[in-house]
Amino acid sequence: MLNRYSLLFHALLSCMLIFIIEACSRRSIVDAAVFFSSHAFAFFFNALIIFFTLSVVYLFRRRTLMRIIISCIWLLLGIINGCVLSQRVTPFGYTDLKCISDLLTMTNTQYFTKTQEICVIILLCVLVVFLIIFALKGPKFQGHPHKIRAACFCAGMGMVMSLATTMAHSSEQMASYFANIAQGYSDYGFVYGFSSSVMDRGMSKPKDYSESTIKAIKQSVAQAKEEASSYKIAQNDQVISDSAKKQQPNIICVLLESFMDPTEINYLKLSQDPIPNFRALSDQFTSGYLSVPVVGAGTANSEFEVLTGMNLRFFGTGEYPYKTILKQTNCESIASDLSATGYGTHVVHNNGGNFYSRANAFSQFGFDTFISKEMMNIQEYTPLGSWPTDDILIGETKKALDSTPDQADFVYTITVQGHGNYPEEKIIENPEIKVSGAQTEEQNNQWEYYVNQIHEVDKFIKNLTDMLSERNEDTILVLFGDHLPTMGLADEDLKSGDIFKTKYATWNNFGLEKKDADLAAYQLLAYATDQAGIHEGTIFTYHQAENYRSDSELYQNRLENLQYDILYGERYCYDGLDLYPASDLQMGVDKTHIKYYRKNADGSLSILGDHFTNWSRIYVNDTKMSTTFVSDTELILSADDTSDLENGDVLKVCQVGSSSTIFRTTENTVSYYTADEPVAEADSSLETTVSDSDE
Repeated sequence: MLNRYSLLFHALLSCMLIFIIEACSRRSIVDAAVFFSSHAFAFFFNALIIFFTLSVVYLFRRRTLMRIIISCIWLLLGIINGCVLSQRVTPFGYTDLKCISDLLTMTNTQYFTKTQEICVIILLCVLVVFLIIFALKGPKFQGHPHKIRAACFCAGMGMVMSLATTMAHSSEQMASYFANIAQGYSDYGFVYGFSSSVMDRGMSKPKDYSESTIKAIKQSVAQAKEEASSYKIAQNDQVISDSAKKQQPNIICVLLESFMDPTEINYLKLSQDPIPNFRALSDQFTSGYLSVPVVGAGTANSEFEVLTGMNLRFFGTGEYPYKTILKQTNCESIASDLSATGYGTHVVHNNGGNFYSRANAFSQFGFDTFISKEMMNIQEYTPLGSWPTDDILIGETKKALDSTPDQADFVYTITVQGHGNYPEEKIIENPEIKVSGAQTEEQNNQWEYYVNQIHEVDKFIKNLTDMLSERNEDTILVLFGDHLPTMGLADEDLKSGDIFKTKYATWNNFGLEKKDADLAAYQLLAYATDQAGIHEGTIFTYHQAENYRSDSELYQNRLENLQYDILYGERYCYDGLDLYPASDLQMGVDKTHIKYYRKNADGSLSILGDHFTNWSRIYVNDTKMSTTFVSDTELILSADDTSDLENGDVLKVCQVGSSSTIFRTTENTVSYYTADEPVAEADSSLETTVSDSDE
């Protein structure tokens, strides 16, 4: 019966799967029914996509098995999307599959627990076992297979699918681009949205892309730059002389994780202003709203726009360039542009160096150093223990500045304290700021936890500006929120009327004029450097020359051409040359080394040195050993491992990130000998002071 009426069965199965998937994605059967009634065309178009995938069953004898496998794949994707949307606003897309390794590094945080990981693994194992048994015991198609006819049917379905998609786009029944990904998935369905993220990746070649187009854009920018050749920096209302301009200011750009102004939320009631320091900067220095490409998650995409000046709307649905094009292509950025003028360029972040493939991306951007959490002696964590607090970033940012004493620096600092998820139960017994006004007690608890963490971040901002003020160096500070938190906010809940708007603020100590402006994330650093009289880089000078007219069609068309040329095209803007190669990124600025080792009374071995962290691991002959972190000067190898050491074994210490990535190794190694007294590295260049007790 299934084979005789298989097409009808596939049609019914497709509709049933779409309803279940939408119920999972929306976490509501009622909302799935509303989607069916109010977006009927989208519902059946999603069903057509599943019907198309089911057509491949005719190529196999075990058709029932293939139907089950295809159905399970779609159901699993829908369930995953529902789980993702319970933690963030941005739905699940193809590029998220490239972030699985990042998700696993977040085990035992409030975002992703060990228990959840175990449950997922068990369920997948049960499914695999079931499919294996069904493959061995299940029914086979007994008729003549007609493989040629089946292949032709599949090809025909592919053509129908392509034609239907083209017609749906041209009639505007289905959108080809989602300005708001979350809204796009909601209006057009998960299956269509996810399929778009699979098929639509990278950048499409602009219709007018050519060498002459790029040359014309460059000429237009050069002309605007020539007209503004007498760069002016306001300082006490005077034009700075050429000699003074050579003293380049430090530029510190700080991404504030999930940072927003809670007073912008219409229904919240707060016992006091949670961000007085950020607000004071906004009142005194250049500030405004910042339009970002994501909401609830997707920090790397806001980061990409800020650092490159490129617009994410020209990329595929839900794409993370860090996980796609930047895996294979270098990219001009603010770091490479400022490096060309003599700046030292650094990144500071109290999270893993491999998260979002950042170590690779920052190398492709041309940064000199990256101080990730693996290089930090982190001691303080948020009340949930999920994330490090941000205070440590002040000292680490100072280290980055001090590492290049004879040049100006660009430091990009990324905070993490405001990161979700936010608990529904009350965690902070006596919060500094009390919050009410949400619909439920659980939501009030979430907002109260979030607001108090943001309040701590605001204190970090004050401490950071104090540190920079004490340095007596011309400095520009740019602070921005990467996206709103995952709290189910809607446009009507905000004074700005847009969940894709955060805020930015600046600070400087050399008299720049306050010029407030609402900007897109990809314009932020062009605007900041423009005010400081810095006009460097292909994309950044383009924004400056075009005066940030993001609503202009011509402006966006030219930006799209430049982006495509740099990342996917012939690089006509560089005359075909590779002007901005990837850097040899150095992890950390502190030089770690081993001073000596000593045998302990319990048979363990202590390695003594400098700048060790919780992510330091002892290696014996290039084999990673279980390591106990005692302090930034001492690590311990267990007695069992020590007993296995032999004369001549080489000991070293490495800073290790996720997936056992070695980020940095001690500058020296020591050889182990079974002597009673400690043996130090024979290096006359190292001066080692050893106390009597250590000897």
